[in-house]
Amino acid sequence: MLKTLIAHLKGAFPAPTVSAHCDGPCGVYDPASARVTAEAVLSMTQKILALDTSGVAYQNTLSRYIAIKEEQAQKTKEELLILWTDYFKPTHLEQFPDLHDTFWKAAKLCSACKVEVSEQHAKELMDAVEKIHKMFWQTKGRDVKWELAKPA
Repeated sequence: MLKTLIAHLKGAFPAPTVSAHCDGPCGVYDPASARVTAEAVLSMTQKILALDTSGVAYQNTLSRYIAIKEEQAQKTKEELLILWTDYFKPTHLEQFPDLHDTFWKAAKLCSACKVEVSEQHAKELMDAVEKIHKMFWQTKGRDVKWELAKPA
C-alpha cells in the first residue's frame, strides 16, 4: 500500500534533473586549509631544528613537535588529495598539463615531511601548495593573493 502511494506521488511530482561540476557545492573547495597545515609542518620542523638538546624538557618537547608535524603533514596530504580528486577535472588538464605531476609531487613531499626533519622539504611543500593555490584560483578566474599566517 505504502509503496503504491509513494510510486503514485513520484509519478505526480517527478524530481527535476540536476547536475554538478564537482562533488560538492561551489565554494566548498579552497586550498587555504592546505596552506595552513603546510605552514604548521614548516613551523614545527624549524622548531625541532632549533631545540636546545640540553635539559629534561627536550624529549617531551621534541616528541610533541614531531607528533604535530606528522599530523599536519597528513592533513596537508588529505586536503591536497581532496582538491586533486574532487575539484580538478579533466578539462583543467588542458589549462595545466602538469596538474597530476604537481599534486603527486606535493603528496610525496607530505610523506617526506612526516618521516624526516627537513627544512628543505618543508619549504618545498610550501612552494608546491602555493603553486596549487595559484592553479586553483586561476580555474575560477580570480587572483587571490597567497598570504602566509606567519611571514617567511
